[in-house]
Order: sequence, then C-alpha cells, then structure tokens
Amino acid sequence: MSEHFYLLTIGLLATPLLIFGMKYASAVYQARSRVAGEDAYRELAQKSVAVQSDSATSLSAMRSELSQVAARLA
Repeated sequence: MSEHFYLLTIGLLATPLLIFGMKYASAVYQARSRVAGEDAYRELAQKSVAVQSDSATSLSAMRSELSQVAARLA
C-alpha cells in the first residue's frame, strides 16, 4: 500500500469522526449556554418578586401614614 493511499484513507475515515465531534461539542456548548441563560432569567424573576414585595409593603405603610395625616387634618 502506498503512503499517499494510506494517508488518504486515514483522512477520509477521520473526517466524519472529526465532524461528529465538532457537532457534539457545539451541541454541548449550546445546551450549557441555554441552561445558564435560563438560570439567569430565573434569578432575575426571583429578585423581581422580592423587590415587588418590598415595594408593596412600603406602599402599604405610606398609605397608612397618609390616612393618619388625613384623619388628623379632618
């Protein structure tokens, strides 16, 4: 078997494996990125709920104080 034929055969057999490996690595990278993005959105939603709760609490306190001031003025 000639050296060129041997190298050509090795190259033709290794190319599909290399392509498969690159596609697999790309799919893994995309999946990890997607999970990281979803986690970031989940964390943002949790922070938003906490801030909204704090805001509702302070709004309720302000309404209470405003009603007290209105009662004193009346």
